[in-house]
This record gives sequence, C-alpha cells and structure tokens, in this order.
Amino acid sequence: MATKKPTKVSKKVSKKTKPTEKILEEISNKLFNLIGTDAKATVVEDKENATFMVNVEAEEEAGLLIGNRGKTIYSLQTVLNLILKQRTGEWYRVVVNIGDWLEKEKERLEQLAQQTKDRAKETGESQVLYNLTPGQRRLVHLYLSEDKSVDTKSEGEGENRYLIVSPK
Repeated sequence: MATKKPTKVSKKVSKKTKPTEKILEEISNKLFNLIGTDAKATVVEDKENATFMVNVEAEEEAGLLIGNRGKTIYSLQTVLNLILKQRTGEWYRVVVNIGDWLEKEKERLEQLAQQTKDRAKETGESQVLYNLTPGQRRLVHLYLSEDKSVDTKSEGEGENRYLIVSPK
C-alpha cells in the first residue's frame, strides 16, 4: 500500500492590524508620558480633510505644550507625523489641538488677515506678513481668497518665506 505524502495547506493568516487612529493615540499618549506630562490624547479621523486630529487634554501643562506662538505644538505635530510614518509606512496629516488653541489661533489669524487687507486697500500698497508657519500662511491665503479686492502670494525660501497681500 502506497503512503500518501501529507499535503501542505497554506493558511493565510490575517493579521488584525490596529486602526491608524489607535496607533496614533498610543504614540501620542506615550510621547506625553515620556516628556513628563499628565496630558491625555484622543484621536479622531477627519476623513473629509484626510486628517487625524489629536485632541489633547492638558490642564496645567497646556501652555508648556503649546509653546511660544505655537512653536511646541507644531513641533509635536512634526514628531507625531514622523513616528506615525515609521510605524505605518504611510504619510498622514496630523493636527494637534490642545484645549481650544486651534480655534483661538484661527481667529487671531483671520483678524490679522483682515487688518492686513484693510491696510493694503487704504494705502494702495502691498503689505508683507513675516514669521508665519506654512499652515498659518495657508490659512491667511484661504481667508482672503474669496475677497476679490486683494491678491495674496507667498515668496521667499524655507524659513525666510513670507506672505504678500496686495490690493487689486
């Protein structure tokens, strides 16, 4: 009697991977723990804008985590983006919000845009805004894009990039 060789059955093992949202939440909370804060992060995916919002509750450390003019919060976004890319192999847009900082920052930038537009129209001369991050410049461009009385453009390179608001 001939013996049958056992047949190999290849099983595809489906790895249950964590959703990117959960990975980012774990990374964020670990980062806040490592820097010695009691801050807690929750992450929400904004599919419409292809963005992950990292909402941070930080009572006493809010100022520390936001930093002067938001520099620390922007650095946190960069670090979280890089770690998430390393973990998942994909680039995602990560936005960190501590308390209501983003809303206040948007309001402040819209006021700045409005004042700059008004000054450009009154004087008839182009007005220049320096020291804005790429996100801040983008917000000003978007805010003024619907106003047909002014044009906006960014010029310069790298850290020396600036925004020009010109009357039409």
